[in-house]
This record gives sequence, structure tokens and C-alpha cells, in this order.
Amino acid sequence: MAPSSPPLLSGMDRGVPEIQYRVSRPIYSNPALERDGERQKRPEKTFKERLADNCSWSRALKTFKGVFPVFDWLLRYPVREWLAGDVISGISIGLVCSLQGLAYGLLVSVSPVYGLYSAFFPLLTYFLLGTSRHISVGPFPVTCLMVGSMVLTLAPDDHFLLPVNGSAEGNVSVVADESQLDVEAMEARRIAVASTMTVLVGLIQVVMGLLQVGFLVRYLSDPLVGGFTTAAAFHVLVSQLKMVLSVPTNNHNGPFSIFYTLSDVVTNIRQSNAADLVAGLLTIAIVMFVKEINAKFQHKIPVPIPIEVIVTAVAAGLSYAVDLRTRYSANIVRSIPRGFAPPRPPETELFSQLLGASFSTAVVAYAVAVSVAKVYAAKHDYTIDGNQELLAFGVSNVFCGCFSSFVASTALSRTAIQESTGGRSQVAGVISALIVMIVIMALGQLLEPLQKSVLAAIVVANLKGMFLQVTQVPNLWRQSQADCLIWLATCGASVVLGLDVGLLVGLLFQLGTVVVRTQFPACSTLGNIPGTNVYRDLKDYKHIAEIPGVKIFKCSSPVYFANVDYFKERLRVAVGFDATRVFKKRNKALKKIQKLIRKGKLKATETELVISQRSPGMENKGFESDQEEEGGGGGGRRGEVAVPVDWSGELPVKVSVPRVDIHSLVLDFSAVSFLDVVAVKCLRLVIKEFLRIGVRVYVTSCDDQILREMEAMAFFDEAVTKDLLFVSVHDAILYIQSQASTPTRDVISEQLSALQDNKEPGQFDKDEDLMETSDNQHTAIHGLSN
Repeated sequence: MAPSSPPLLSGMDRGVPEIQYRVSRPIYSNPALERDGERQKRPEKTFKERLADNCSWSRALKTFKGVFPVFDWLLRYPVREWLAGDVISGISIGLVCSLQGLAYGLLVSVSPVYGLYSAFFPLLTYFLLGTSRHISVGPFPVTCLMVGSMVLTLAPDDHFLLPVNGSAEGNVSVVADESQLDVEAMEARRIAVASTMTVLVGLIQVVMGLLQVGFLVRYLSDPLVGGFTTAAAFHVLVSQLKMVLSVPTNNHNGPFSIFYTLSDVVTNIRQSNAADLVAGLLTIAIVMFVKEINAKFQHKIPVPIPIEVIVTAVAAGLSYAVDLRTRYSANIVRSIPRGFAPPRPPETELFSQLLGASFSTAVVAYAVAVSVAKVYAAKHDYTIDGNQELLAFGVSNVFCGCFSSFVASTALSRTAIQESTGGRSQVAGVISALIVMIVIMALGQLLEPLQKSVLAAIVVANLKGMFLQVTQVPNLWRQSQADCLIWLATCGASVVLGLDVGLLVGLLFQLGTVVVRTQFPACSTLGNIPGTNVYRDLKDYKHIAEIPGVKIFKCSSPVYFANVDYFKERLRVAVGFDATRVFKKRNKALKKIQKLIRKGKLKATETELVISQRSPGMENKGFESDQEEEGGGGGGRRGEVAVPVDWSGELPVKVSVPRVDIHSLVLDFSAVSFLDVVAVKCLRLVIKEFLRIGVRVYVTSCDDQILREMEAMAFFDEAVTKDLLFVSVHDAILYIQSQASTPTRDVISEQLSALQDNKEPGQFDKDEDLMETSDNQHTAIHGLSN
């Protein structure tokens, strides 16, 4: 019977409740489990069986409900419990969506009416295809700004300047008056660019959904998204600043555009319109103040105060009554056509120019929506399907783009209102769509006197949540410096270089931190908590002991081409010597011993090497004759005396051989998730380096998948066998202790034989066959007579 695991120490000795257990079982190695038939092959279905499983009626019905989730949950809709809350929530959100749609139209640099379209159409398609019950689908400031950036790039103001004095004025630094522009042509071109980009964003999302690559959004970590959205808030603020202040500016895009826009605002601040400035600042102050009240008394107020609706209605009424446009030259909305624009196909010739920006916008829109959806799904105990969400938003954006709308996502503020006012399902979204439709069909003209500075102020006031993310940076630094650097790098790059380039820089920086953290993994030397089968880092525990003659090394990371050299270096530090250097030094010592024997300065008994007393010049004739006989093909080594060499003691030659204090090395691979070809090759070489100096190596706690990969990459051979694998560190230690009574030979025959065959010590590093045959470190002296 193999040794059993020792009992745990009493819990009373550790200051915890006294709970003990005992384990008595054989020592398990991986080959033993295979021989006992414990491991089995995974069952694999044939193509016909898989086809039959996927073509069943139940599978088809499940697929249909997966594509159209509305047919799953709507049939089970509890009317009495949910309908009243959905109606109240839908009305509230409908009013907010209408006003935010008008405001976000300014971010896209198109007429506000297109923002109303963007607040209407996505709600219909998401109702059919979406899996989240609570998110409010529609325009989102960040994605609107990303679309607006491409709109201004492909359709800037100076492309639509009207002729002045019979010629086109092409060098106007700042367009101060819309009368200088062909507004109708500019509006048509800009909405064509925005809607085409929206269709392309939708197609990208649909393709990603069909390819089941929704997992890619996981690469957008919370710190990266936080830094990106904070930078986007700065861009939105600066873009709306010119509206709030009502100052003329140029259209700037690309790196440093935010600073160019600020420079234009400061340069032309004297041209600010007082009426627009006062209306904008008052709107910001009032909206933010009432939102604070809503947040503070959210448990006492049944429905949040719809401050955006109230401010907009009051501002439109005052503007109409006072006639701000005529008397104070206020910049107003002017025209909101009644009804919907006719559908139009996208301009496919623009796809090549919009592809890069569309891909980043598609990823950001999806990431934001899914992040918000997951929050409320966890809160209300249901799940969402990431790939289905891609399809839902993709189809929504394709549909929206054909009806002169721009990219749909969601916003945390609107979703919070929908959930807090009693919304329980996407029925609230349909009701909010009806409210938006009423505004488009009947009430839109009432908002024509509304100042654009009021809409811009509503946008700015809703940025508070994104700006408050800055306050999380100190706490993030205390929690994880790497994540904090990701946040700062993404935010800084997005502010300076623009949102699309900044997102790419942040993503690359994040992946770089992952590479760095795996390239320099945490490695530790383990010890045993006395009386237990528990092994922990020697640096972290007081009452812990290292197993005599055994080194236990743990790497808490995958081992692959980028960190295998670091793995080898940390292993060398842990064991305290370089196995290759030990091997070379021992060879050097053996060569010098051979010379001493040849010259007669050294002789050997059966138990030890003795320095000879004969004169220094006298040669050992017996040694030479035996060598000659052996070289002449005399069969075997005559007069051989096997002599153990104590490498830890004093040698008869002046060679500094590094001390090896261990006889066994245990590699704990419990935290290693994968190995690549380079790592397997280097690991096999490392094991052989230790074996040839007499240190046995054992690999423990390997996952079965790791074992399959090792077998596939030809890790095992005649020298490195499966016998070195154990299911746990403790099994390996018990096996080592059970083998302690077996003496380890340490004679010098094989290495001296290699030296006799003119093998230089350096050749051992390159000759793999020799490494495989010299693993026992046996040496002997030939032809020595008593």
C-alpha cells in the first residue's frame, strides 16, 4: 500500500473551528490513472448524428424563438402585473427620447428632425429581436459624435459655400453666417453620409452576430470603456460648446481637433450671442439641479421630474412669444418637417471611406448597449444573448439607415428612467415609440422656435454621469495599477487623437498590458504546511517548511514563447544553480581528474580517489595499457573500479563546481492554462538538463487538456516519460519520499568514456542523444589496479 496523506493539523492550533479530515489513498500518477482505465476518450458524434440533432422540430422552434425572442416572452406576458408600469414608463421615456433625439441630431451635424427618426425606428426592430427587457434603445452621445465626425470629414461646410461676387469663396476661415452656405444641399449630403454609415455599422454587426463573435466585445474591458466614454464626454462638451455660446467655428476632425475647436471658440468668443448664451447656461443649471433632486429623492418620487420636457416647452414658448430669432438673432431649430422621410438606399460608394470608422462605431455601440443590458439583466434575474444582441442592433441600424436615421445604441440615463418608472419589458419601448411618432406627426412644428443652445445644453447636462467616472480613477489605482493605466491611456489617446484612433490605441495598450503580465508571470517556491497536504508560497506563510532535498516551483501563468526565457530564469533562481553550468563544470573536473590519473598523480580504490605518492613525472603504465587494449578491440573494460564522487565535497582538482543541494524538482502546473510548441520544446530541454546532473524532475497538477497538448507536441520520449507526471504536488512528494531509500549512483564512468571519445564539455549542450544517456551522472575510472 502506498503511503497515505498525513492528517491535517488540528483546527484549534490554527485559531479556526476544529474540523479535521483524513485521506487514505494510493499515490496517483497520471500513467497509473491511464493503466487503471480511469481516463476515457471523449465521445464524438458523427456528422449524421449532429445533423439529426440540429434538424429536429424542437431545435427549429428553439432557433426561431432565439432569432425572434418576442415570440417567447410576449406569449407569457403578465398583463395585470406589468402593463401599467410599462405604459407609465413608455410615456416618460417617449418624451425624453423625443427631446434627446432632437439634441443628439446636433451631434451628428444634421437637422434635429433626423434625431427624432433615430429615436423611433430602432425601438420597433429591437422589440422583435432584442433580449433585454429594460434598455432604452436610441441615440447615444458617443456614437452620435463618432458618426458626426465622419459627416464633417466627408461633407464640411466649405464644400457648400455659395458664390460671392460671382465666384466661390474658398478661403473663409470661419463661416459666420448660414446665408453663405447652400444649407439644403449640405443637409442632404450630410444625412446621406450619416445614414450610409449607419447601414454599414448595421451590416458589420449582423456579420459579427452570424459569425458568433459577440465574445470580441470582452476585449473592451471596463477600464477601457470608462476611459473612452470619459474622453467622448470631453469631445461632446467641446462640440456643443459652440452651440451653447453660439460662436462660429471651423469644422475640425482627427488628431488634436478638440484643441483646434477650443482655439476657435476662444478666438471668436466676442461674437457670442447673448440670448443663446443665457438660455444655454440657464438650461444647464436647471436640468442638472433637478436631476440631482430626482436622484436624491428617487425612492420618494414615483416618477422622475421630466425636466428636459419642461425646459424645452418653456424655452420654445418664450422664444415664440419674444421672437428671439428676429429681435436677438437667436439660432433656432427653424424647421421640423411633419411626417417621415421616404426610405432611401445607402450610397455604397462611400463604404470604403467609412469602413474603419464604422467598425469602431459598431463595436462601441454594441459594447455600451450590452454593458448596460447586463447590469439590469443581473438585477432582475434573467439572461441576455450577446450574439442575438448583435443581430438585433445590426438589423435595427440597417433598418434605421434606410429611413434617414443614425446609429442606435442605448444610454444609461434613459434606461435608468425606464426601469425606475416601472418598465418591465420592451412593451414600454413600443409605447415610447408611439409617443415619438406623435411628436413627429403632430407636435414637431411646436418646437421650431426652440433655440439650438437649449438642445445643446440638454446634451451637456446629460454628460454628468460620464464625467463623474474621473472620480473612480484614484480608487482604480489602489485596486489595480495596470487597469488604471489602461483607463488613463485610453482617455488621453481618445482626447488627443480622436475617438476612433484613441479606441484603437487603448485596445492595443490593454493587450500590451496582458502580454507584459503573462511575459513576466508570478513564480514562487512552495513549502509544506507541517502535518498537512497543503503547499503554499514560502514568502507568504510563517509556519511552513521546505521539503529537504526537494524544490517545488510554481508558475502562475501560461508558458509560451514570450515568457519561456523568463520561466527558465526564475527556475534557475529558485533552485539556486544553473544546471547547464553545473554539467559543464563537472565535465571540466572529470577531464582534469583524467589527466591526473594519466600522470599518476591520482589513483582510486573501490571507495575513494587517493592522491598518488609517486613522483610527478611517472606515468601510469597500467592505465595506458588498458586503454590500448580497449582501443584495440579487446572486449570490454578490464580492471574497472567504480568509484562514487561526492560533488558536494572537496574535489582533488581545482575546479569550482556549483553545489547542488536538491535531488528532486517538482513543477506545479496547476495555474498553467496552455503551452505552445516553443514552451514544450524548452521545457523538455530543461528537464533533461536537470536529469543529466542527477536531479529528478516531476510535473504535477496538469490539466487534461494540457496533457493532450503535450502529447500532440511530442513532449514525451525515452528520457522524458509519462512517469514524471503526478496528479498533485503531494502525490509527487510522497513518491519522492518513498524512493528515498533507493540509493542514487554517482560514479564517473560514462562521462570519462565520453571524454575518452574526444567529447568536449560544450558538446553536451548540443548533443541531445548524449543528454538522454548521461542522465544518471555515473562516472568510473578504467584500468585502475590496486
